[in-house]
Order: sequence, then structure tokens, then C-alpha cells
Amino acid sequence: MIHVSFQGERGAYSEAAARSFFNEEIETVPHTTFAEVLENTSMDKTEYAILPVENSLEGSVGESYDLLYSTSLNATGEIYHRIEHCLIGIGKLEEVDTIYSHPQALGQCRKFIEQHNMKTIPAYDTAGSVKIIKELNKKNCACIASRAASVIHKMPIITENVANNLDNYTRFLILSKTNSPETGNDKTSIIFSIKHEPGSLHRIIENFHKESVNLTKIESRPTKTNMWEYNFYVDFEGHEKNPQISEMLDKIKRETLFMKVLGSYPSAKLS
Repeated sequence: MIHVSFQGERGAYSEAAARSFFNEEIETVPHTTFAEVLENTSMDKTEYAILPVENSLEGSVGESYDLLYSTSLNATGEIYHRIEHCLIGIGKLEEVDTIYSHPQALGQCRKFIEQHNMKTIPAYDTAGSVKIIKELNKKNCACIASRAASVIHKMPIITENVANNLDNYTRFLILSKTNSPETGNDKTSIIFSIKHEPGSLHRIIENFHKESVNLTKIESRPTKTNMWEYNFYVDFEGHEKNPQISEMLDKIKRETLFMKVLGSYPSAKLS
């Protein structure tokens, strides 16, 4: 049986995304932090790890991107998982004045929270916030999490569809020690840093234009070693084993101070 590390409690969106991706019987292993998720797979305690990297409403998950820089694992897959937030608790909507959830979920439901003048308290996980309010057992305290989390922890749903936009998706990366073969419909993720000089980023991006390779995402993150210096995270269509892509990556590497290929994997579509 396949074992997959995820962050959060049972019923977390990461766990649901893992089950959707593998579409078979898997053993999911919960962890408190993203770092523990990757470490567990790196130490061969699980074959795969799943990590949220960006949300359609709130953007990138910074902590995940920072960990991708340092991990030795390869990106071997991706999935876009629909996020359907519920307000969960024992009270009625008009009784609730305090909301617990993960900061990303609180941001994704900002309009609902502000409309009802509720105070927010960040939690380490959406499903974990259900455990918190169950233990509190207060009618004025509720949380934002999935329907699955409410079922697992046996807590009632006060109201559904509380996100700012119902078209709410989170993109997850699947990571392992293996590599994914070329399928003809692939995506590659890389990280690089460049000299702090005019035209340095342009020279990198120009390679994608010259080779007619579609750039699907570019993100910058502070290096956290030198002030105002950044690592760039780039996703593009194609597989690193494809001769055209391989040659392009060689050219890019020569223009960078550092480059890391996170991996190539089948490109996912919104479900």
C-alpha cells in the first residue's frame, strides 16, 4: 500500500487531495508541520509527501515554497483540489463571534467573516481547528473547515459555502524520491537565483520565448541570507528529459548563480 505524508489532522484538505490524486487505497500519515511532512518522506517512512503551494484566492503558500528550495525530494505530480469551506460549531450563526482556522482559510473567507463582524484566531490546520472548538464547547466559537472534517470529528455544520468565491482551488505538489517519466503533457518546476544587475532576469525569460515554451508561473521569494536578494520559482510546460527543454535548461543554468530542477510531472487540470 502507498503511504503519503500530509500536514494537518484527519479531514484536512491535504489528505483529501492525496486521496483524489492517487485514486486508490492509500495510507495517509498526518503531521503538524510542512517540514515534518517532507522529512518523513525523506527518511523513507512514507513513499510520498503532499504540499499545498498556491490557492486561487489567496495566492502562494510561502512556507511551502521556502521548503521546496531545501528539500532533496522531487516534484512528481500535481493536483488542483476544490476547496469547499464550511462554518462548523455547536452554536447558531448569530451566536458566533470568534472563528478558528488556518490563516489561508481565514483569508479565503474574509468577506463572510467581516460581514458577520467575527474575530479570527489562526490555527495550524483547518481540520485541527475543528478539534479546538470541539474541546472549547462554546456556542460563540466556530471554525472554518471541510465537510469531511466535521464528519470525522462529529461536529455540526452551521452553514456551507463561506468562501469569498466558490471557485476556490488549491494546487498541491506530490513529492517523492522517484522521477516521473515524460508523458507529452508535462510541467517542470525550477528554482534559480541571479545576479542583481540590469537585464539578468530578462536574459532568463528570453530563453522561454526563443524556444516557444509556455511559462505558467513565476514567483519570487527572499533568499533569507542576503537582504533584498530573491530566489525565483518558475513553472513551465514541458519535461526536463525532452531534448529541447534539456538544452534550454543548460542555457538558463549558465545565466544563474544557482539553479535547481524540482522535477517534471504530468500537468493537472481543474477537476
